[in-house]
Formats: sequence, C-alpha cells, structure tokens
Amino acid sequence: MNRIFSYYFLALTLLLISYACVPARKLDETNAKLETCETDLSAAKKSALDNETKLKELQEKFDKIYKEEIALMRDTAIMGTGFRNLTIQYDKLNSTNLELLARIKELMSLSEKSNAKLSADLQATQDQLMKKQEELKLLEQQLNKQKSDLELLSAELKKREARVNELEDILKKKDEASNVLKKKLSEALFNFENKGLTITQKNGKVYVSMDESLLFASGKTAVEPKGVEALKNLAKVLEQNADINVMVEGHTDNVPMKGTGDIKDNWDLSVMRATSVTKILLGNASIDAKRITSAGRGEFFPIDIANTPEARKKNRRTEIILTPKLDELLKVLETN
Repeated sequence: MNRIFSYYFLALTLLLISYACVPARKLDETNAKLETCETDLSAAKKSALDNETKLKELQEKFDKIYKEEIALMRDTAIMGTGFRNLTIQYDKLNSTNLELLARIKELMSLSEKSNAKLSADLQATQDQLMKKQEELKLLEQQLNKQKSDLELLSAELKKREARVNELEDILKKKDEASNVLKKKLSEALFNFENKGLTITQKNGKVYVSMDESLLFASGKTAVEPKGVEALKNLAKVLEQNADINVMVEGHTDNVPMKGTGDIKDNWDLSVMRATSVTKILLGNASIDAKRITSAGRGEFFPIDIANTPEARKKNRRTEIILTPKLDELLKVLETN
C-alpha cells in the first residue's frame, strides 16, 4: 500500500512539473497517465481490500481447522487411553482363560473314579435343577392365577368405586334438595320461626318442630288456629315439592296421663295429635297421602331428659320430618 501511495505522489509531482515546463500536448499525455495511475490505484485498493477479506476468511478457516485438530488430538488421546485399558483387560482375560484351560486340563486328568463321581454329582444337580424348574413352573402358574384374581378384584373395585361415586352424587343431590327445602320452609314459615316453631337440618333431612303451645291446648288433640295457619303454609311447600316424604311424629312429656275417654295415656295423645296434624296438611293442599306417615312416640324420645317444667315443655312437641325420596339411591343399591 505504501508503494502505491508513493507512486501516486510521484505521478502528481510530475504532473505539476509538466504544467510548468512542457507544452499542452505533453500536459495531455501527463493527464492521461495520471488518470491511468488513478485507475490503477483504485484497482490496487480494491484488490488490497479483497485480499484482506480473503486473508480474514483463510484465517477463520485456519482457526476452525486448528480447533478441529486439537479436538481430534484430544479424542485420539482418549481413544488411546481406552485402547490401553482394553489391552490391559484383554491381557487379564487371556490370563484368566489360560488358568481356566489349565484347570480344565487338570480336571480332565482326574481318575475315572473321580470322573464318575463328578458325573453322579452332575446328574444329581441336573435332577435338582429339573425339580426346581417344575417348582418354578408351578409358582408361575400360581402367580398367573393370583394376577388374574387381582385383575378381577381390581375390576370389581373399579365397579364398586363407580357405584360409590354414583351414591355420593345422589347423596349430594339429596343434601342440596334438603338445603333448598329448608330455605323454602324458612321463607314460608318466617312468621312462626322462633315462636314455637324451629326448622333444622341434619343427616340429609329437614325437621320442622312445633311446640305444644303453637298447636294444641293442654291435653287436647284439636289444632289451634295459629297452628292451622302454620300448617297451611307448610302444606303449600309440600304440595310444590312432590319428591319429599313426610313423617309426622307426636311427642309428649313424661307426666302420666289418666284419661277416661278416647285418650287413655300419652301414647294415645301423641298418635292422635300426629293424626290431627296430618289431616290438616292433607286437607289444605293437593298432597298424595302415600307420602305421609303419622306416628306417636309418646314420652320415649325426649329432647331434654331433665325432670323440670322447662324440659317437659320442650318435649311436648310435634315434629314433621321431611326426607327427599331416595328412589335413585335404592335403585343403585338394588343393582349392587
């Protein structure tokens, strides 16, 4: 590059001298030479740049080849180490093989008696092996049978799991139905709640408990007007929910009743009160009578076992137990 620039500077100097000392024709020749020099200079610059690019590419190729050579040398070293290790192992195996061959030769040189003993031992070993093979075959058959039984058991467990899931879904629906029913009852009997009437939910059932003070006069079986109003509201809810079974239970306290007419004891009183409530429910709504069961519990299912006036008051009650029908659940149980 320096030589090219020197050449260019010399040509320029000559051009200046030519302007001062030579005629116009010489000046034209000099200009032509100068243009040629400039063209050559431009070509030389381009060639230099091309050469630099090629040199850079060659350097990159050289670096890549050098790295590959280093990697090959490293792999060669590793392979050499592996080869040496394999050679050592081969030598050991060869030595062991020679020892085994010598041992075999020694055994073959034993007397005929020893060979006969070995043959007998070998036969005994083969017999034992055959016996073990038979035992193994028997164990394999037992294992296959156990596997088959396990597969049947697994299928049965899956089937039962599906049944359990189905039952859980039905019970969940039952609980949901009980929640909805309790809400409807609370809305319908809002004016009576905590005024001699309570609504509770447990075990998937809804319990409507009515105190004696709300329904009956002492010792009587005719329902009071305020009780009739509450039962009418309850009957409307039951009419709108045909999938609910109804149990009407009459309860008394533990004070013996000495009657002379139709009501002779607490049993009679509890049964007749339950029947009175049932007739009001049926008479004030379109309810299938098959859905309702009346029962008298007497004094045998008290809420409070204390022998106090307050406890006896709690126990004198009528409970209306509402249970969502379990037809779907019964069908699943019947097919189980």
